[in-house]
Amino acid sequence: MHALLSLVILAADLTPTGDPAIILPGETLEQLWNAGEFTEGVATAPDGTVYFSDIAIAAKNPGRIMKFDPAKTETTVHVADSGQSNGLYFTPDGRLLAVCGANQGLRALVEITAGRKPRVLVDRFEGQRFNAPNDLVVHPRGWVYFSDPHYVGKEPLELGHMSVYRYDPVTNTVTRATTDITKPNGVIISPDGKTLYVAETDNGRTGVDPEDATPKPARYTLNAFPIDADGMLGPKRVLHDFGSEAGIDGMTVDTAGRIYAAVRIPARHGIAVFTPQGKEGAFLPTDELPTNCTFGRGPEAQTLYVTAGSGLYRIRLKATGHHP
Repeated sequence: MHALLSLVILAADLTPTGDPAIILPGETLEQLWNAGEFTEGVATAPDGTVYFSDIAIAAKNPGRIMKFDPAKTETTVHVADSGQSNGLYFTPDGRLLAVCGANQGLRALVEITAGRKPRVLVDRFEGQRFNAPNDLVVHPRGWVYFSDPHYVGKEPLELGHMSVYRYDPVTNTVTRATTDITKPNGVIISPDGKTLYVAETDNGRTGVDPEDATPKPARYTLNAFPIDADGMLGPKRVLHDFGSEAGIDGMTVDTAGRIYAAVRIPARHGIAVFTPQGKEGAFLPTDELPTNCTFGRGPEAQTLYVTAGSGLYRIRLKATGHHP
């Protein structure tokens, strides 16, 4: 199955602003596809094709992984039953990994096989099921870092924490990489492989609270963790504090080390571009609340792909994306 794309340019009031080293004059977001339920986890394969998750929010469907071909401007279904995949990421040798959430999902880190099926790599920590794995990134040394918060789904929570984990594919083991965060969401690694950026997107709820329960104070921050020689994470450094309104979902980086973060603040949502020190240098508004972003490869290396609402978008920039 596939759908030919309708390439629609969004309204002029969505004009990007900021650093001329990032923004290309006259460029705005281009709508590529908008027939999903809730799009997330956009990732680019070594051959330049772009993959993203279409999450089944109402849990009436299993969720799926879509594939966009820039050469054909065409979107097709790559995986018909993704196990509620969310974040996607390619390994340096071209294998597609995914983290699958709750709400009738696999709640696991998986590999998408050649048969287009999710194969579970790990779904437990110390014998207890993960909450709802959300986002992931692959280190140049092969380690897979992934976040495990919980926002939706009625499955009982077995773990007493929401953490960032490190999966070692060589030993097939998973380690809690840090205890210094309450509810992690998006994760990405700096181009030099020495820093893990983590979005703390803590809405004060577990997702399975009683309706009359009083939520804990919300916390929305962008954080930097040094990656130690053994792959564990050092002390947290807060780069940007969004307060209690809303914060970041998914992220990516460019070759200059800048962080492109999907900001979901209702009054100002879009892709915010931060320096490694946490200073905002540019802003790319989106029509709907964004969830994630990544750069293309090859001739598309200066094209940023964005998942937002139920669709997939792109914009050309001056900056060049980084892939391990």
